[in-house]
Amino acid sequence: MNKSFLITQAIISVILIILVLLQSNAGGSGSLFGASGGETYHTRKGVEKLFFYATIVFGVLFIVNSLLLLIY
Repeated sequence: MNKSFLITQAIISVILIILVLLQSNAGGSGSLFGASGGETYHTRKGVEKLFFYATIVFGVLFIVNSLLLLIY
């Protein structure tokens, strides 16, 4: 059973890394040239919102699976 938790942990971690890398940072390119990017309010829409919620879900799954690995 411990082996299945390890495989699941590896899969979740790869998905979590991909989701974090796919998220776009709205102020990232502006701050590169000295502009601060924090003056406007930015709402997430469409795919960006989906990536945001999926990152939260997979983050929680990662923590739960890590705790299960400690128990078993």
